Amino acid sequence: MQRTIAIIILIIGISITACNSPSTSIWGIPETPTPSSIQIDPLDINPPPFDPFVVSDNPNSFPTSTTAPAIATQLAFTPTITPVDMPPLVNPTFTPALDTAPYLYYAQSGDMLSALAKRFGVEESEIVSDADLTKTTLIDPGTLLIIPNKINEPTTPNIQIMPDAEVIFSNTSTNFDVSAYVKEQGGYLSKFKDYVGSTGWVNGDDAVDRLAIENSINPRLILGMLEFESRWVRGQPIDVLHTDYPMGFNDYRFKGMSIQLVWAINNLSIGYYGWRAGTLTHIQFQDGTTLRLDPRLNAGTVAVQYLFSRVHSQSQWAQIVNPESGFPAMYQEMFGDPWARADAVNPIFPSALNQPPLVLPFQPNTEWSMTGGPHNGWGQINPEIYGVGHSVFSAIDFAPSTDKGGCDPSPAWVTAAAPGLVVRSDNGVVMVDLDGDGVEQTGWNILYMHVGKKDRVAKGTWVETNDRIGHASCEGGVSTGTHLHFARKYNGEWVTADGPIPFILSGWRVVAGEKAYEGKLVKGDKVVIADPVGQKWSNIMREENE
Repeated sequence: MQRTIAIIILIIGISITACNSPSTSIWGIPETPTPSSIQIDPLDINPPPFDPFVVSDNPNSFPTSTTAPAIATQLAFTPTITPVDMPPLVNPTFTPALDTAPYLYYAQSGDMLSALAKRFGVEESEIVSDADLTKTTLIDPGTLLIIPNKINEPTTPNIQIMPDAEVIFSNTSTNFDVSAYVKEQGGYLSKFKDYVGSTGWVNGDDAVDRLAIENSINPRLILGMLEFESRWVRGQPIDVLHTDYPMGFNDYRFKGMSIQLVWAINNLSIGYYGWRAGTLTHIQFQDGTTLRLDPRLNAGTVAVQYLFSRVHSQSQWAQIVNPESGFPAMYQEMFGDPWARADAVNPIFPSALNQPPLVLPFQPNTEWSMTGGPHNGWGQINPEIYGVGHSVFSAIDFAPSTDKGGCDPSPAWVTAAAPGLVVRSDNGVVMVDLDGDGVEQTGWNILYMHVGKKDRVAKGTWVETNDRIGHASCEGGVSTGTHLHFARKYNGEWVTADGPIPFILSGWRVVAGEKAYEGKLVKGDKVVIADPVGQKWSNIMREENE
């Protein structure tokens, strides 16, 4: 038996080395077919409580850590064991050379040239296609690209295990009832209640539903992660550790279901949007080993792989991401075929997608300040820990003048940047659905955050451009001052503020800085530079005809 295990481990190592081969993977199955088309003092034993439902615009407010302690626990979902008498998948005495043939790559929805170059380790000019790649837009899905193969290190297998639409809050989640599903399963989660500072006691299923909506993450995936790591959904916690730390991240600052799920969601976002931007090309495991991500993977697959690399060794991870016996198999068992659901709503970004006309979200002839350049659309990921680019920087901040500063109320009105239907209006958030179908998971949606309760527009209201939304405030999260947090989503995915779909407001284009919250607005030869305290170079006044 020990000899068999050793051979299997050796096989896995050899297969990873040969992952550029077009015919095999570490599991001996075909590769993905090519488509045609805050930092807390560790000595402080009583740290301030963290509320997972309160959003902060202070980048240091969330005690996020990407280095989990090594925990030797059983997996909640037990992978299929390889039979003892099973022949080796490849000859363990032969190490094939890395394939150097160029990649014939068909663009996936959301691909952009700069990110592809980083993933494949080439210059943008080395990527060849019959299509026009000089445009600064997203590449149309299905476009054939010929890319040199310069990767000379082992990579993960070219096996896609989760579609993008099952990671983000896409249309695949529209008819999914979290509460009904959890009650039907009858597991620990169905009777669990969590205490959070902003709302008091909350049912476990309600917490999952809220986290999915607010973070724009698919609720099926949240439940799948919770079940795989701890058996909370269909059974009982596998041990005492997973009762307090259901995602397996054993850190006293992250004790409790809701904050464990926030930690997991943040890591999913790092993987998903880091892959989109091309800033994430490798994953590091808890045993200290690293592995390059195969450049042909999709963002959804990378999100799942990245999350599980945070709390597992490479050998454990290889079992977990096995599509035939690991997490993907359990996920399909729970929810049916995710690829069939995704095919019904794809692509996330259709060809030639452009932003609809938007105006600055405040009244003309009223001076505001740009107090924050591009930063996280939602969540509390500390860029000093995770690094710039490891999350989607989709939001910008504007602040009106106030008499006393801080969270002093302002009479200035936040106004609608475009026509649409208000589909959410609570807890400081107003979400406006621009296609008017009443479904936040489809089309363009605009987030207005930190809108005070007084005079806030009601859910179900149709607004036209310039109609009143409410007043900027500090409500809906921890904030250093009265301001408006403003971001775009498309088909449930946060859209980068400075990316291939430009964020343009009254003719002003958003340009990112080197770090989160840095950046500027540019309109011809006019420039407004973001400043957190609203100094004069950050001031902007919308003109009457804009």
